[in-house]
Amino acid sequence: MKVIEVIADFGHLDTIKGVGEQYEIPEIWHSAVDESGRCSIRMLVQPEIRQRVMDTLQSILSGSEDCRIILYDTEAIWPLLQKNDSTQKKPVGPFTVTREELYSQIEQGAHLNGTYLLLVILSTIVVAIGLIEDNVAVVIGAMVIAPLLGPNLALALGSALGDRELMTRALNTILVGIGLSFFLCWLLGISWATNLESKELLARTYVGIDGVVLALASGLAAALSLTTGLSSVLVGVMVAVALLPPVATAGIMMGAGQYDLAGGAGLLLAVNIVCINLSAKIVFLLKGVRPRTWIEKKNARQSYVLFMLVWLVSLAILTVIIYSGFK
Repeated sequence: MKVIEVIADFGHLDTIKGVGEQYEIPEIWHSAVDESGRCSIRMLVQPEIRQRVMDTLQSILSGSEDCRIILYDTEAIWPLLQKNDSTQKKPVGPFTVTREELYSQIEQGAHLNGTYLLLVILSTIVVAIGLIEDNVAVVIGAMVIAPLLGPNLALALGSALGDRELMTRALNTILVGIGLSFFLCWLLGISWATNLESKELLARTYVGIDGVVLALASGLAAALSLTTGLSSVLVGVMVAVALLPPVATAGIMMGAGQYDLAGGAGLLLAVNIVCINLSAKIVFLLKGVRPRTWIEKKNARQSYVLFMLVWLVSLAILTVIIYSGFK
């Protein structure tokens, strides 16, 4: 369970308490009124109704400029809630992370800043060395950093919510990250690629239908772990469907003049990006991740249909290329 804290004018107190009664929230308490006429109201909210409570509160307080709604975790609750409590009578819904929590967590991956660029540079150096030296442990270490996974998930979430600003930032971050990594590895391929027979390197120059299935399953796991609050699963996803190794492989092979192998690595990268975005969008749809207001839902529906068609057509084209025997 989590606590929703509402900081608003004292005049909203009875209305907010009414929301608590409407959703049978077990615990509600409030502070005294401060000098500005505001007070703090806190609610201990069950996972299955948290999104509905947040939406109701936002609707009620949408005209208030000096209000805040804060959601935070509870480390422990004592005394424990009894099993015959109203919190135990209702089944837990499939979506246990609110839209606001999900946005706050994923949106950070779309930030194009110095930290992101540094992570791309460092992880590119690590993965390139691991690929050339055929060191699987080093390659996995670079995969865990996974700077390119965040903006791809942000792109999928942005299209699910119809947030064009988030989609634009995420797309820019993806392109800059891929471009920077490719350029560094292209330089490395020109100057240092002496072991082009490395198994780790050659493994990223081919993709089959099994790679498509792997990427789709990993993308589903990534989005599912975020929407259910099990973010620890993301570490496995980062290793299973890493985006940086194929970028690095394409750059190294291009720099070394191995254009066919570079094309294979590029195909693997494209498959991973398409599958991650497609599967993430499917999970967000099934989990009910959508905007709150009607007009926002309309915009989100338009962007959802457009991006879903783009990813489906892209996956179909890539599948045809794979079946044609491209290597």
